[in-house]
Amino acid sequence: MGAIIDSDQHLYEPRTLWVDHVDPVQRDEALRIELDPLGYAWLLWRDRRLGLAEVQFPGETDVLGERRRRQRDGLPCDQRYDEALPADYWQPGARRERIRAMGFAAAVCFPNFGLMWERRLQASPSALLANMGAWNRWCATVVADGGGAVHPVAHLTLLDLAWLDRQLAALARAGVRLAMIAPALVDGKPLSHPALDRAWAAFVAHGITPVFHVADQPRVFDDAWYTDDGRASVNVLESVFLWTPAALALTDLIVNGVLQRHPDLRVGVVELSAFWVPQFLMMLDGGYAFTARLNGSTPARLDLHPSEYFRRQVRVSAFSYEMPHHLLEQAGDLFMCCSDYPHSEGSATPLEDYRRQGDDPGAEPGLFAGNVELLLRA
Repeated sequence: MGAIIDSDQHLYEPRTLWVDHVDPVQRDEALRIELDPLGYAWLLWRDRRLGLAEVQFPGETDVLGERRRRQRDGLPCDQRYDEALPADYWQPGARRERIRAMGFAAAVCFPNFGLMWERRLQASPSALLANMGAWNRWCATVVADGGGAVHPVAHLTLLDLAWLDRQLAALARAGVRLAMIAPALVDGKPLSHPALDRAWAAFVAHGITPVFHVADQPRVFDDAWYTDDGRASVNVLESVFLWTPAALALTDLIVNGVLQRHPDLRVGVVELSAFWVPQFLMMLDGGYAFTARLNGSTPARLDLHPSEYFRRQVRVSAFSYEMPHHLLEQAGDLFMCCSDYPHSEGSATPLEDYRRQGDDPGAEPGLFAGNVELLLRA
């Protein structure tokens, strides 16, 4: 059995990360974490609360729910943020040791609080870019301090292509190989729009893989559908349709020829489930073929079946309970193991979880290393 790589972990941002790493002229836009009089930690932008900044532990989703009820009821917080935060949550060297203790050689590490604010900073592009840039600068130190075991994921937007290219160049120099982007319209344009082709060329040129990941990003459904907005950290609709934005974005990129024009572009789909992939590939080919016959034309002339571009260039994280070996039989070797550590819905013993469901690292090298290595260009 070779080295095993976790495709989804999260690093907590140090409390002063954004202030420390933001462009000094934009320090007033920097995110920050502060305590309220009852002891609750909040992620703040300017004077706006973006969400509770909580220390989570695997398997303790109910604990989070109870803490949030306490906050709504005006009761003191039962957790002291700085005392509860383990070193491996935010220190790359300590995370390296945790990764190895979990049985992995390396892990892909997404932001933690970076999942909470992108959509709500869209109205202030300068603040959006400033705080993304601050995280990205910190990523360079994570590569250096993580000793080859911690692969940080940058945070990018396609709203400003000149800024994007500068960020990609700096990230590539630092050894960062993955970047989270939103599977959403960009100023009203689909990801396949010709004006955005420069972005996909830049990802390829700099050797960085765009990744879709669950986050508070621009939505693909109308805001009116989100009936629990303002009362929930995760909306029911977003949870039920977790995979939909990624499926929509990938359909657009494939049928409109982006993956054909950029055969070395690779795309990751992480923490958005994997159960949907077999049916999606069937519908992708079927819908494309049917509409081609019915309309007498296609959005773009493709040399391959649409599903073949997905199989060639896209990889998807699959939770252990999705039994990836069954998905592999239906869709091919497209899936990556993941723990989502240290989130409450994640696992502190992921390899045991996969083995219990019938997935064996010795028999499935793609699931446990090869497919994430494709995205990392290892």
